[in-house]
Order: sequence, then structure tokens, then C-alpha cells
Amino acid sequence: MRAIPGAARAYILVTALCAAACVQPAVRDPGSTPWLAAGLLAGLYALCELPARCRVLGRSLNGSVPVAARSFFPVLLAAALLLPPAAAALVAVPGVLLGRIEQRPRSARRVWRAAQLALATWAASRAQVLFGGPVALGGGGYGLTVPDFPYVLLPAGAAALAFCLVLTALDGSILVVAERMEPRAAWRGLLASSLAPHAAHGLAGLMMAVLWRSPYGPLSALLVLLPMYISCWVFAQYHRERAAHQATIRALVQAVDIKDTYTRGHSERVGHASVLIAQEMGMERERIEVLRFAGILHDVGKLGVPTRVLRKDGPLTPEERRVIELHPEYGHEMVRGIAFLGEARGAILHHHERLDGSGYPYGLAGDRIPEFARVVAVADAFDAMTSTRSYRRGRPVGTAVAELERCAGTQFDPAMVRALVRALDRHGWRTAVTADEETTPPAPPAPASPPAAASPSAPGPRGNVPPARTAQPGAAAPSGAPTGSGARGPRTAGGATSRGGRGSRGGPR
Repeated sequence: MRAIPGAARAYILVTALCAAACVQPAVRDPGSTPWLAAGLLAGLYALCELPARCRVLGRSLNGSVPVAARSFFPVLLAAALLLPPAAAALVAVPGVLLGRIEQRPRSARRVWRAAQLALATWAASRAQVLFGGPVALGGGGYGLTVPDFPYVLLPAGAAALAFCLVLTALDGSILVVAERMEPRAAWRGLLASSLAPHAAHGLAGLMMAVLWRSPYGPLSALLVLLPMYISCWVFAQYHRERAAHQATIRALVQAVDIKDTYTRGHSERVGHASVLIAQEMGMERERIEVLRFAGILHDVGKLGVPTRVLRKDGPLTPEERRVIELHPEYGHEMVRGIAFLGEARGAILHHHERLDGSGYPYGLAGDRIPEFARVVAVADAFDAMTSTRSYRRGRPVGTAVAELERCAGTQFDPAMVRALVRALDRHGWRTAVTADEETTPPAPPAPASPPAAASPSAPGPRGNVPPARTAQPGAAAPSGAPTGSGARGPRTAGGATSRGGRGSRGGPR
């Protein structure tokens, strides 16, 4: 269980008080409130929320579908069109009290959800009143007894927009207060992704309101809920399939961590660093999620590399170097059938390419390297330099950043490096041990062996490694060039790796 910060609790309390103020007119003047209609709509909304408490249906609808998709907003928007604002705000409360809350503390989350929906429904009702919704719906005035189409679409649209704006504002603000997210990150893409679903909910709510006022009465409004339930079920199946893909990704990452124990946890941190870069660059939320998968899975091709090569203590032979350099292609083959990864597959294949064209597997240069691959390359090298392994301490963040900036333009995309620097200034970085600590301290670094034959511009065999200075014997954190997740030893100027044994691992893997 994760405790809710005090500031978030205070914010929830203020929101609840605002919601209570909105419903006060209905309680203060009960004679002017249509309690029968309000009670029917509140009961209908609560009935729609009950399947989430069922063990079978709840696993399908609640376990894999976002809250916004599980809540039957058409009922709330129909209430906003049919009832006065104060009465409409009360409709959501019983459903939230009966609904399922997954995370603890449940009481605070339940109060927040009830207050949030009450405020959104109240705002929607107020908006439709401003545009003459009661009259346009045929509720009286100007001799209208039937809905005034197409004008009635205007107040219904205003209600849906107000509902969406309030929910979006509250969703983003609670992330800022409770999760301590930056406001720009909290609200980025939130409104754009909510407009279309809420517009559809608004049309369904209008249909319910029209049928409710029709000669067939409130029971006819139930016909609208059947297609809503069907669409929710289809949406649930989509999210269940996506959850299955995510479980597969986690299993692949765990398999890589088990096979290459010296980089345990590295994949998750590369995914996190990739997200920080993408957020600074203003990428859309959907692309950021795919990029996170790219960072997490960038080394999945190691599953196709023999373990003896990954864990070899001595220098690699030319043949072993060629085997290591195949891991991006292995990884691409492994994930090519996962359709929702999209651009992530290109990042897995090309994250060892370099801006000057000296990388692998295809020697792409400049903008020919996919954008996601250029992001992952920076994130990969940064974490490799800063993470502490059981055989050496990580370099300071400032040293790693200076090395990235030194290699920007030749190995790394300067825009990606600048974005990472801004993100680190804003969020900081927490380094971690990526392999089990040894019970005995590592042996002192052995003198570097002669470099293997390689051209000065040859790509490193195990990671995103540019030519760099050779580590001095005994240095805990050499200041050489950034190393990707595969490199293990101090690198010579020729780009080869020299390793004299387990204690001589001077660079990040």
C-alpha cells in the first residue's frame, strides 16, 4: 500500500468541500428538486457500476480497463441534461460508493472519485443551462414539447466539453499534488486523448435524455446502455490483450537480466531515461509509451547470444565480437510479431548505430537512424556510465553528462543529449546497483591488455561505445567515453575492449 501525501489529502478535502457546496441547493430547497428522476438516474448509474464488484466481470472490466472507460458517463451526462445542476451532481455519489476501488487507501480514493464526478456533472449541467438546454430538450418554454434538433446538439456539446475539461483539470492536478509530477508532464496529451471519448459519451447521454423525455418514458432510456455495455466489453478485450503483451515484455526483460546478471535492472532504467528525454522533446503520450517499451527491450537480443560470450572474462575474439554485434538483429526478430510496439522495433534494431555512420548493424548515419533509436542510444549510454555494478562504481552524473556532450554530433544526436540534460536538471537521477554485491571486494584492476585489431572508427563490440581514453590502473570510475549495456572493460583509443579477468572490468557492461 502506498500512502497518500498530506498535500494530496488536503487537496482531496478541498475538492470534496467544493462538491458539497455544489449540491447544497438541492438539500437546502428539496421542494424544487426532482428527486424521483434524480433517484432513478442515481440508481441506474450505481447499477452500471455494480458489475465491477463481481468477481468474474470485475476481473474483465475492472482489471484491464481505465477508470474513465469503466465509468458510464452517458448516465451522468443524461443527468446533467435532465436535472438542475445541484441534483445532477448527486447522481454519481451512490455509484462511486458502491463501485470498486482497487488501490489503498480506498476511503480517500473513493471520496476523491465522488467529488471529482460530482463537480464534473455539476459543471456540465451549468454549461447546458447557459445554452438553453432545458428549452432545447423540450422541457418547457416557447411552446416546445419535443427536442429542438439540431440546436439541442449545442447545449449537449457544451455539457460534454465542460465535463471533459473539469475531469481533465482534476486528473492532472491530482498527479501534480500526489505524484509530484511537473504540471506540463501531468497534463500533456490528457485533454486531447479525452475529447473524443467524452464527445461520444455526450451523444449517448443526449440520446438517453431524449428517450427519457419521450412518450415511452424513462425505461426506453435503458436501450442506450446495451450498446455501451457491448462497447465497454470490446474495449476490455483490447486492454486484456495489451496487458498480455506487457506481461510478455516483462518476462523477456527478466530473462535477459537472468542471463546477463551484470546489467540487472539496466533495461528498466533505460526505459525510464528514454521517457524523460521524450517528455522534454514534447512527444505525444502514445509515442512515449511505445518508446518506454523500446528502452526496456533494447537488449532483448542478448537472449540469442551464447551465455559464455556474455559472461566471458577475457578479451573477445573477432568471431565473438561478430556474435555480440548480432544482438540488435536477434532482438528485432524476437519482437517483430508484437504489432503494438510499432516504432520500438526500429529502436531495438538500430540503437547501436552512430550519428557518424560507424555503428552497427547497418552503419546508418544522421537522420537515417530512427528517432527512437537515437533516444535509446543516449539513455543506454547514460545509464551504463552511471549505474554501479558489483565490479565497479558508477560515474557521477555530471561526468556522464560531460561525456555525452563530448560525443554529441559524432555518436549521439545533440538534441537528445540536450533533452536528457534538461530532464536531469528537472527530475534528477537515482543510480542503482545492477548486480548482486559480491561477498568479497573485487580485485584491483589489472593492466590493460593490448587492444584487439580494429580500425579507429570501429564500433564497440558490446555497447554504444565511442573511442575513449584508457582507464588508469586503480581508478574507481574512469572518465572514458560512454559505454552501452554490453561493454565491460576499459576501452582503448582503437575501440577494442581489454579485459584481464573479473576484477579488471573497468567500464560499464
